Amino acid sequence: MKIILAEHFGMCFGVRDAIAEAERLASDGSLTILGQLVHNPVVRERLRQRGVLEGDLDESSGARSTQVLITAHGASDAKRKAWRAAGYTVADGTCPLVRRAHEQLRRLAEAGFCPVVIGQRGHVEVQGLTGDFPGAFVIESLADIAALPEGKRRFGVISQTTQPLAHVHSLVSAMRRARPEAEVKFCDTVCQPTKNRQNALQQLLATCDTIVVVGGYNSNNTRQLVAAAQARNRRAIHIERPEELRPQLFEGAENVGLTAGTSTLPETVAAVHVRLREIAAR
Repeated sequence: MKIILAEHFGMCFGVRDAIAEAERLASDGSLTILGQLVHNPVVRERLRQRGVLEGDLDESSGARSTQVLITAHGASDAKRKAWRAAGYTVADGTCPLVRRAHEQLRRLAEAGFCPVVIGQRGHVEVQGLTGDFPGAFVIESLADIAALPEGKRRFGVISQTTQPLAHVHSLVSAMRRARPEAEVKFCDTVCQPTKNRQNALQQLLATCDTIVVVGGYNSNNTRQLVAAAQARNRRAIHIERPEELRPQLFEGAENVGLTAGTSTLPETVAAVHVRLREIAAR
């Protein structure tokens, strides 16, 4: 069994910087993260061991520390103001590329476009993007396009940063077909690290019959990697930790690709790689 590591995989700079900021703030005093800093249980455990607490972004008075941190997924300005008004010191761990998506959506709205976000409805990043725009519309699939607001002549479209770019383009094209009388302006806000990992996965799929994807079960970008492998009829094994790998999972496997979501620690990927080599050596 041959093991092939993706060209691009694992932790991106936005996640790395958010973790570093949380650890720095925690070293100076108590800290509450407003939600999951990143969608990865190994990272969350590491932060808990350093005394970092988790709170609810929607409850602007429930933190057990005077200092709170916005997660890498971002938040609306309204949420930030609510926490500051409640007397908390608010630090910001928002990924710069998520912040850019906020800025793009604001510009579109201020220019008179009906704001539209392509992404996973209910995801914390999408909630943050739409939170300052009550009229914002979320498109997750083709079925949502039929419900676009009537009477709107201009739609300004961005995307959740971890969406597959091909999926985003297909939905934008479908919007234009469904509303030919309207102007549909699209700003590409899928982040480069996501694109790099998706492209690297496609390279693995050209030669691998099995793909191991390491990352949180509730991580959107990790699940997108799994879905892309399954769409190519490859065996896709989604794990969070190396001990989840069992030899039986690889019966008949010849070429096994290894990749990871953008919130996965390098040491986790390294441990999975070691485990795969142990299985291959049997």
